[in-house]
Amino acid sequence: MSPVKVMIVGTGSRGGGYAEWIRRHPDTAEVVAVAEPRPEYREPVAEAHGVPPELRFEDWRAAAALPRLADAALVCTLDDAHLAPALALADRGYHLLVEKPLAQTPEECAQIVAAAERNGVLLGVCHVLRYTDYTRVISEIVASGRIGEIVSVDHVEPIGFWHYAHSYVRGNWRRTAEAAPMLMAKSCHDLDWLRHIVGREAVAVSSFGSLRHFRPEQAPPGAGERCLDCDVEPECSYSAPRIYGRFLAQGRTGWPLTVLTPEPTPETVTRALREGPYGRCVYRCDNDVVDHQVVMLEFTGGVTATFTVAAFNRARPRETAIYGTHGELYCDGSRITHYDFHSDTTETIDVATAGGRSGSGHGGGDGGLLASFLPAVAAGDPGLVRTSGADALRSHMLVFAAERARLEERVVRLDPSADSAAPASVDASGDHGLPHGLSGANETDDDGNDHSVGGAAQATGGVGRAGGGHGGGDHGDGAHCEREDEGGALRVATHQPQWSQQPFEQGQHGADPGGEREQSGEQHRERELRADS
Repeated sequence: MSPVKVMIVGTGSRGGGYAEWIRRHPDTAEVVAVAEPRPEYREPVAEAHGVPPELRFEDWRAAAALPRLADAALVCTLDDAHLAPALALADRGYHLLVEKPLAQTPEECAQIVAAAERNGVLLGVCHVLRYTDYTRVISEIVASGRIGEIVSVDHVEPIGFWHYAHSYVRGNWRRTAEAAPMLMAKSCHDLDWLRHIVGREAVAVSSFGSLRHFRPEQAPPGAGERCLDCDVEPECSYSAPRIYGRFLAQGRTGWPLTVLTPEPTPETVTRALREGPYGRCVYRCDNDVVDHQVVMLEFTGGVTATFTVAAFNRARPRETAIYGTHGELYCDGSRITHYDFHSDTTETIDVATAGGRSGSGHGGGDGGLLASFLPAVAAGDPGLVRTSGADALRSHMLVFAAERARLEERVVRLDPSADSAAPASVDASGDHGLPHGLSGANETDDDGNDHSVGGAAQATGGVGRAGGGHGGGDHGDGAHCEREDEGGALRVATHQPQWSQQPFEQGQHGADPGGEREQSGEQHRERELRADS
């Protein structure tokens, strides 16, 4: 079978990461065209794949205006720029793999799914957590009946204090209007994953959360507008010079440093912190997304689940407790501990021993996604697409419902029997004719990034996007900042920083611990043209 011909729209971190996987699997696919407005991100990918100059586009519209150039298009633009290319390329007959979230509103998400169905093309959505070995092992244990029937699940995503500051305070996902609700941009993975593991549809959802800490009134006395000009920077946990300096000192010049500047050096990073958005005080930014949120779910059959996402922790893999009628599972991202009620015994499973795709981002999820979608395109078999558009749409609608519950301070009830792509009634509010329990209005909040649900992933490096911080293909390492030794951080006195030599504690994330797609802080272009890097 011939390799699938692929066009990548957006060669930032996500698009660049997928391109690298394809380069390592030439029998599966080949990149034949790229569309990316920033030459410093477009040209390296094009050169690595031998893409001819006439198939290197600054604007995806130019590619869409031509006869179909490839079998499939990977839409890896920014969150607010998925809709237009997805619709246009579906109309051109491209099979589509679209980064999550599909779009910013329920209506736009449904439009993309409808366009794929109307044109008879495959649509996959990058809910990569379903594709990890970690998820596979958990699913097998649940399906085996070893813990009986699932009764309840507690699921936690520790974003990490420095990663949250990077992406959701200083970065691209800091404002709802420019991206999506934080729950959608960052954690639609997680509600999709809960649906997948529980194996049931939600019937009710409530949620609480707010922007508590990263506000002007929380700024310490004497805080400046930018870290390099701030007298209290040496004592600040969110010091940008300290956070980025540690990556630089360790020689880790991929994500997140490539978000600040395409070629990170002490000089270019210092300039970016002085001039760009990533050097701003976390208490002086224009962010409005929540910094902590909890979601409570009821599924059919009375199964319940909670999901917690927060900024205030050491960045690390997601943690999950699954409670069954005959046993329980505790999962920490690399190990699964099974306790059996009857025998009073405990078994620990190291996911790394399962092998598989841990070398790709999101604990092997990125590679698993492509290894599913691309053969589906080659075979013309939608059954091979594990996260189809219609199924992903149902997960998206659940996230929108959770955000609506938070904003309206109530329980939103859902119709589990409704077609996810068609209007469904809403029990709790009296609203009717809305997609899976949602009002027509877009919910408020924003963000995007992603720690692997399990297993380590290697850094991929590429990133980019102006205005802020789901950047980076395989997100940066899930390390956390230890307390800075005296003299270890960028010093403000001379404004010519000395980079810290104290390393981050190594976590179990991939290159970009958030799956973010960011544009360089030095780049400011029209958002529809920007890649999701």
